Amino acid sequence: MKKALLATAALLLAPLAAHAADNAPMRFVMIPKAVHPWFDKANNGAQSAAALLSKATGRTITVEYRAPQTADVSTQNDIIERAIATHPDGLILDLLDEKGNRSIMQEAVDEKIPMTVFDSLPPEGMDITAVGADFCEQGSLAAERLAKLINHKGEVAIMMGVPTAPNHALRARCELKVFTKYPDIKVVATGIDNDSIETAQKQASAIMQAHPNLAGWVACDAAGPVGIGQAIRESEKVGKVQEVGLDNLTDMLQLIKDGVVDSSASSRPEMQGYWAVIAAWQKAMGQQTPKNIDTGIDIITKASLSK
Repeated sequence: MKKALLATAALLLAPLAAHAADNAPMRFVMIPKAVHPWFDKANNGAQSAAALLSKATGRTITVEYRAPQTADVSTQNDIIERAIATHPDGLILDLLDEKGNRSIMQEAVDEKIPMTVFDSLPPEGMDITAVGADFCEQGSLAAERLAKLINHKGEVAIMMGVPTAPNHALRARCELKVFTKYPDIKVVATGIDNDSIETAQKQASAIMQAHPNLAGWVACDAAGPVGIGQAIRESEKVGKVQEVGLDNLTDMLQLIKDGVVDSSASSRPEMQGYWAVIAAWQKAMGQQTPKNIDTGIDIITKASLSK
């Protein structure tokens, strides 16, 4: 009799337990490449998505933002490992190094923690949704615009960003591919800024000093073009050295308004953060998600900013 009563009680309480589980808080951890204004924009989008999902589902959904101070893969892996130990409902990552991040990502897989990547590409063979722009298209658009600005001839340079970062490396390859189409364009230098505006400014200044006939610049990250623009202004080469940048940082937009930089092929960081959270939530709910979510590219010019 007692067993029967317990069984009946269990049956009656099961829907309540399921209902309680359905309304339990959900927590995601978002880990970008580094502390950076671009990632602040992505985090804003992520927080907007969490607020919308909380309102729509009636359960508390939060995104913890944990950014490495610098673009260092060991530091990033430590943050990811600490996040795994807290057993979040999902990880949202921007990879610094496909190979360097793979082992710690496999730990998350082993712990059955869903992952989504944004502004990046997943390691080969890992079934992870990627949210972001078409990085090759973005780099190619910038390189083609620069080629046209310099009449398809002259010396150019590329600021590489973080060379191990999948998105930065892909942009660089595609920019180089564009320049090889034009026999009168020569890539004479590459800089590595590791997502630092200050480093980009110093390297751009040194490269322009070493190559006084440099005609133009493209970059592979969001920090690089800001530093390049500052170096062009400080070197008094506005109008002499052309630049087509990437992304929509406030400093980048001001450089375009001031006529220091021609334009920018910009991804949409707020949208990337937003859809990365939506995809992470879907995975946590056991739903299938697409392999890629393309958030598009904006071409920003002085004319478009004046509208």
